[in-house]
Amino acid sequence: MKECYLYSKLENLKTKCNLCNHKCVIANGKTGKCFVRKNIDGSLYSLVYDKLVAEHIDPIEKKPLFHFLPGSYSYSIATAGCNFRCFFCQNYEISQLSLEDHQIPGYLSTPEEIVARALKNNCKSISYTYTEPTVYFELAYDTSILAKRNGLRNVFVTNGYMTTEAIDMLKGYLDAANIDLKGFSEEFYRKYTGAKLKPVLENISYMRSLGIWIEVTTLLIPGLNDSEEELVNIAQFLKGVSIEIPWHISAYFPNYKSTIPPTSPAKVLKAVNIGKKIGLKYVYGGNIYSSDAENTKCPKCGENIIIRKDYSIFRNDIENNLCKNCGEYISGVF
Repeated sequence: MKECYLYSKLENLKTKCNLCNHKCVIANGKTGKCFVRKNIDGSLYSLVYDKLVAEHIDPIEKKPLFHFLPGSYSYSIATAGCNFRCFFCQNYEISQLSLEDHQIPGYLSTPEEIVARALKNNCKSISYTYTEPTVYFELAYDTSILAKRNGLRNVFVTNGYMTTEAIDMLKGYLDAANIDLKGFSEEFYRKYTGAKLKPVLENISYMRSLGIWIEVTTLLIPGLNDSEEELVNIAQFLKGVSIEIPWHISAYFPNYKSTIPPTSPAKVLKAVNIGKKIGLKYVYGGNIYSSDAENTKCPKCGENIIIRKDYSIFRNDIENNLCKNCGEYISGVF
């Protein structure tokens, strides 16, 4: 176990976790809502610091990040746990622990070993993904420092619920993040994730202001967050932060505790068109068969300048952040 960063000690051996916006007050012998940070005799410890449950070499497009080192590979890791309780979770086997779980799953791995394996496999970055990286912040933070020293970039795939104190610690180490914007109402977040919307919106803006490359993903769930009004509101919010933020709209498929039918491709494409009509430069459709929804179009000349299929890139007509066809500046890290 490793003593946690970002917590304070309270009276009666209680602790307050300052890592995410739940800000759990944890009694001695108990864990926070993530079930992987435990108060032991008045000190808070991470139960997953060196216990990976997933480790893969992924195309960066799988995160999804379309404007960050396209065509490169990212060494992707996760530990168990999450601070959200989404009934439609796509990785519930490793994210959704409970009080009944008496043993944290995983196998031992150190930050030094993770960085060494990323370098050995010619990856350009390390992604903290699959589950919520905030809950294994200590491992992600320590690894990110070593990664930077070795010329690797760092990526969070996150629900965006960390505190500003956590973001400030990552400044200078975190290069990019794909943030889930799961809906656009406090009711949706409270009912379906057990969290709040406002901190996520604030963190999208704040991380962008720090120079972290941000892309946003919305999983479109029929009847819950797919109304035209809600999609317009999301697009307008993102436009207010920056029209340069890529917005990924993904089709949902039933999983975990959800039996809602899957999202139709037509619904995803309609949402993509809403984002473009609002004025976002880069809007993508995911998890559907489409010949064009995941291609990058130049916002000036309209040509396909990156052609993608199944996380692979077949053509990249961007050079020095410029469209080779017309010279338009294309936002991102290329």
